[in-house]
Amino acid sequence: MPRQPRRRSYDQYCAAARALDAVGDRWTLLIVRELLAGPRRYTDLHADLPGVSTDVLASRLKDMEREELATRRKLPPPAAATVYELTARGRELLPVLTALAAWGAPDLAERRPTDAVRAHWFAIPLIPLLGRLPYGPAVLDVRLDEGEFHVRTGGDGSVDDGGTVYGEGPAPDADARLVLDADTCRALAEGALTIEEGVKDGRIEVTGEGPVAAALRGE
Repeated sequence: MPRQPRRRSYDQYCAAARALDAVGDRWTLLIVRELLAGPRRYTDLHADLPGVSTDVLASRLKDMEREELATRRKLPPPAAATVYELTARGRELLPVLTALAAWGAPDLAERRPTDAVRAHWFAIPLIPLLGRLPYGPAVLDVRLDEGEFHVRTGGDGSVDDGGTVYGEGPAPDADARLVLDADTCRALAEGALTIEEGVKDGRIEVTGEGPVAAALRGE
């Protein structure tokens, strides 16, 4: 099926402008952030995007399908639910979000009373940090007071298979678990703290057996 033209465009022969034609609308990149965790139902997306209206969310998802950033499919019984998931092109936005997270991390110095928070929102800035540590591909659980998520790394700051970057909740095959708080995540994201320093100072607790957990503990 041929791609349909977007309703709005900067109409500039510029790579940055073309990219913003596709993802520059409000909420689009945050929807990508959510879908990097894997397929999500519309109701789950709405719950983890506080502040977005149902009309805007539906519109952005349609735009993302048109731009071939996301697809929609129905899960087989007994689930029989419709989910949205990123295409390969949509998953290529991970470095964009990683760079944005690093650039915006200093602005998290003070949490505003109106700020919502979800534990998995800290996954993206942690992925390259966890992936560059001295061990091979690994599955790591990360627990904060706000919740728990897991990350699958490729040992070089990348994801292990080009697919799901992280997921909500603990992973059954986790190699290690890291327990820390939101302030420590912020310090890691802005480069004020390394994972090695956080473990040494007791700000990050590492549990688990095996070489990955031992490497994280500096053993």
